[in-house]
Amino acid sequence: MATGQDAPAARYRTIAADLAAKIRAGDYRPGEALPSQRDLSAAYGVTLMTLRQALRQLSDEGLIEQQPGRGTFVAPPHLAYRLGSLRSFADDLRDQGHEVRTTVVARAVRRLPARIAGALRASPADSGLRLERVRAFAGRRAVHQVSWVRAAHADGLREVDFTATSLYEALAARGVSVARATETIRPGILEPALAAHLDDAPGAAVLISDRTTYTLDGIAVIADRATILGSMMEINTDRAARGLSLHWGASRDVS
Repeated sequence: MATGQDAPAARYRTIAADLAAKIRAGDYRPGEALPSQRDLSAAYGVTLMTLRQALRQLSDEGLIEQQPGRGTFVAPPHLAYRLGSLRSFADDLRDQGHEVRTTVVARAVRRLPARIAGALRASPADSGLRLERVRAFAGRRAVHQVSWVRAAHADGLREVDFTATSLYEALAARGVSVARATETIRPGILEPALAAHLDDAPGAAVLISDRTTYTLDGIAVIADRATILGSMMEINTDRAARGLSLHWGASRDVS
């Protein structure tokens, strides 16, 4: 039986759980304002102090954002970008419970740009498959990705339905297994040309990922650049004493 002291604590946790369930069910959508604190406290039959404890818990869990003078809003969902694992963007998103929509913007065999040729350890005279895709989740186009595949490994990829299949999966189906990748992630701003593909304005904060993926025998097979809306992404990792090495340094332009 609850005592007079622990009943309010149990009550605010119940309110927090109920609001969290409604947010996850879509009753309150990302960016939408919650009812005022007075309306919520009246609806739940509690004091403002108890209601504010519940909101504080939701804020700590990253489900809401309290904006002074404006109110309380449902926080936008975030892609937790996991360092230390080799996965596609779509796999990461789906594993975190997001419904992902992929649009293929372009797909063509072209001569490798100098930066890509360097990443793939190829000649600038060589060609490769250029695959341009946009990933949308939580109702926003949030990731723009250009992948270059070494020509020798691109056979059959022009016929793949990349709206439903990841590039890693398509390669594996053709006997090409990826083993590791090197990656650099740096901050940037959204360029006007890319803003046409993503749901934010030019100049918005983005994170830019440059990744080179290697096969089991050490051949660089894919060179990726992904531009991700900064408001939709956070970077997570589990650190061990010898498990992950992070190198800090000044950002460099690799466009």
